[in-house]
Amino acid sequence: MINGHAPIIRLGIRAATPFATILGCYLLFAGHNNPGGGFAAGLVFGAVLALRTIAGFLRPTYGVTLVAAGVFIVAGVALLPLLWGDLLFDQQVLSFELPLLGKVKTGSALLFDVGVSVIVVGTVMAVLDGLGAAEFAADLPAAPDHREQE
Repeated sequence: MINGHAPIIRLGIRAATPFATILGCYLLFAGHNNPGGGFAAGLVFGAVLALRTIAGFLRPTYGVTLVAAGVFIVAGVALLPLLWGDLLFDQQVLSFELPLLGKVKTGSALLFDVGVSVIVVGTVMAVLDGLGAAEFAADLPAAPDHREQE
């Protein structure tokens, strides 16, 4: 069994979290033009959540609520074009100028990818909750706080 409160494990997970989050964001934003997308980003974010749960940094809750929110986002992106007489899943592209980035072009595919990512993260959280990760994290001994040593 993994000792989630081992200092090296906790330090490694804390160090890897920002990098994995940046990688997940890259996969999310680059996904409709390059390899990646909402599913791959959701898996990376879910892996971060799983590791942070094992280390006792958080307890997974509201996974089913996230899945429902993601389904609502995906359904909205799919059905909204029908209101304007367009086809189901028809992509709308927006283009605008930003001060530092210049011309930025995005579309409804990004919002769809966000919905898929939320579904995947919610599913990972629901699985962790179903497997008793909250109880596992609660049963771990409290991690010593080395910052207060004198």
